[in-house]
Amino acid sequence: MQLQVGKAVPGAEHYDGMVDCFRKIIAKEGAGRLYRGLVPPLMLEAPKRAVKFAANDFWGKTFKQTFGVDKMTQSLSILTGCSAGATESVVVVPFELVKIRLQDKNSTYKGPMDVVAQIVKKDGPLGLYAGLEPTFWRHVMWNGGYFGCIFQVRALLPKAETKSAQLFNDFVSGAVGGFVGTAFNTPFDVVKSRVQNSVKVAGQVPKYNWTFPSLLLIAREEGVGALYSGFLPKVLRLAPGGGVLLLVVEFTLGIFRKQLGPPYI
Repeated sequence: MQLQVGKAVPGAEHYDGMVDCFRKIIAKEGAGRLYRGLVPPLMLEAPKRAVKFAANDFWGKTFKQTFGVDKMTQSLSILTGCSAGATESVVVVPFELVKIRLQDKNSTYKGPMDVVAQIVKKDGPLGLYAGLEPTFWRHVMWNGGYFGCIFQVRALLPKAETKSAQLFNDFVSGAVGGFVGTAFNTPFDVVKSRVQNSVKVAGQVPKYNWTFPSLLLIAREEGVGALYSGFLPKVLRLAPGGGVLLLVVEFTLGIFRKQLGPPYI
């Protein structure tokens, strides 16, 4: 949905929403096509999440020392999340690039390694970092919204008296953070997808190149609503996913702290 450019044209295939997109892909290409580009996200997910929370912890400690405060504040949690997102984006770009190239309905690549081989052959190893700038903004916005909301929602929820109540609070906080982060970052995600799916032609400047000019271009040509293409499937994945992510991280850290003892408790 994020890759279809322009408004619907009579006779041309166009996805009118998530359900319509599902239906047309299955009817035309089979259910297996829904899993096109599965390998890069599978390979990325564990290191991506590890970097996200490790970077958030690192930047949180760094900023508290820098500003001379003992406890996290709302503004610091947002700054920390944005910094963690910037760190995470460097790890994400090559995997996202391969995934987007595979998921394009016009893709002729044989698989992930074929994408890598063709990009490196044509543009060199740095070609795998096409779309770094919009990916940077996408992750800065999502993580800033995510970790900023976690801090605020936790403060608003009733204090957890039991372990199950604490896990519930973690899930709710993460889910709200996932929703808000997705609302913030979807326009940047649309631009990232367009940039990474643009094939470089010698002597020509790509239509979608830098983030903010591309945001204005899409809004002008297709309307502001086009910047939220794919929002529903994204939020259905990332809102509950953000809740599960935080719940699992906090649960796992609790086990390690208990096993390792001081000074990790």
